[in-house]
Amino acid sequence: MSKFITILEGLDRRWIFLAMAISVAGPILYIGITGKTLPETPTPAARAVYKEIEALSPGTPVLIAFDFDPASGGELTPMATSLVHQCAARGLRMVFIALWPLGPQLIDETIKRVILADYPNLKEGIDYVNVGFQSGNEAVMKVMLTDFALAFPITKNGVAVGDVVALKGIQRASDFPLLVEVCAGYPGAKEWIQYVISSSGGKIKMVTGCTGVQTPGLYPYYPVQLNGLLGAIKGAAEYESLVNSSLAPKDSTAAIPAKYLEAQRRMGPQLGAHLLMIALIILGNIAFFAQRKSKVRATS
Repeated sequence: MSKFITILEGLDRRWIFLAMAISVAGPILYIGITGKTLPETPTPAARAVYKEIEALSPGTPVLIAFDFDPASGGELTPMATSLVHQCAARGLRMVFIALWPLGPQLIDETIKRVILADYPNLKEGIDYVNVGFQSGNEAVMKVMLTDFALAFPITKNGVAVGDVVALKGIQRASDFPLLVEVCAGYPGAKEWIQYVISSSGGKIKMVTGCTGVQTPGLYPYYPVQLNGLLGAIKGAAEYESLVNSSLAPKDSTAAIPAKYLEAQRRMGPQLGAHLLMIALIILGNIAFFAQRKSKVRATS
């Protein structure tokens, strides 16, 4: 044991760097070569997101807000992709909005990646519409409670919202039974809860996907004001597994497109790195207490 402790105390840190490189590169290579991903066990919060969308009947309007930018795309793009994937598969009327300036471009990219590629039967302006960006943060949310067309008078393509079939019957925010929010900060999920959900009298349900930094601050709202929550890449991976299992190709030999596996692929190297860190913490504590014990014996 003493020899082992001596080795730990004199261990060159470069060996630790090498171990970290292997723990990250190993899963990446394995997933890349085999095409397999690590299994995920969805938490109740992730299952709730899936169930809320799955409970809606085809043709139901859903408000989808992209309140993030490319800087947070690593965490949020995979969950946004799967959210639109499930909504499109359910045949829901998707109304996309953004309170962040770059949101509309990210919406267009997701529409191209998911709807245009895999659901060409869905028509723009009828089955989905990108209403675009509107500045004003909470002020826009408040206006939406009484007049959606006043908050968003035209779509991203310049069409009056009153002429858009996808917005038929939508006069105010409460006409949407579900709000799907993907956010990276302010304004985001917390503001939607405070200014829209809490003011709608329970008429609107809300599910959200957010960055890891935001997740602890949103858990107090779940499951009352917030009906479902996806936290960071882990939540995205859990949700991906749910959507992929329900929408898997009928041909069991057909591979699931890589764009619907991004979060699950990224969990591999993250898991490897976390396991190594836990092991190093345990070894460090063993060395520390063994060293302290030896010093006590030496002085007694």
